[in-house]
Amino acid sequence: MTENAEQDLRFKIDTDLCVGHGRCYTLASQWFDADDIGYGEVKDLVIGADQRAAAEDVAAACPEGAITLTLS
Repeated sequence: MTENAEQDLRFKIDTDLCVGHGRCYTLASQWFDADDIGYGEVKDLVIGADQRAAAEDVAAACPEGAITLTLS
C-alpha cells in the first residue's frame, strides 16, 4: 500500500470481454503480463494515486473495454 491507501487502485480484466489484442501488456508491461495464449493478465500490484492518469490511459486503450480500475 502507498501513503494514500484509500486512493490506491488495481486493474481488473473482464475475461469475458478480453479477446487478446495485447495492448495492455504492450503499453504497460509494469502492470500486465501475457498468459500462454496472449491474453492479458494483471500483475499483483497496487497503483498509487500518482499513477492514476497513466493507468486510466491504459484502461482506455483496451479496444474491448475489458480493463477497469478498482479501489484496492
